[in-house]
Amino acid sequence: VQLVESAGGSVQAGDSLRLSCVASGHVFMINAMGWYRQGPGKQRELVATITTNSGRTNYADSVKGRFTISRDSAKNTIFLRMNNLKPEDTAAYYCYADLGGWETPPLTWGQGAQVTVSS
Repeated sequence: VQLVESAGGSVQAGDSLRLSCVASGHVFMINAMGWYRQGPGKQRELVATITTNSGRTNYADSVKGRFTISRDSAKNTIFLRMNNLKPEDTAAYYCYADLGGWETPPLTWGQGAQVTVSS
């Protein structure tokens, strides 16, 4: 499975941004997809996930109510809509796919997208 992310961007606090991630290859292996992020001097954080079968979503507490993950199953694409962005959202965002049960290690990654939020 290969993942290609859209570019990030530089925005002002309060602005919105949407990331996308397209999967290709043996997409039947994908159990779930989502994004991690890592800000400067911070640990990697799981931001949002969406499962393949049920479309169940999960969010980090830090983004609940502001970020929305969605999918276009026909296009093997997921989206992360980020509203009301804050400077603390500044990070490199990495799309991932969970291939647990098919591959070891189970996670495969996109190339990353830098999101910078200025106050």
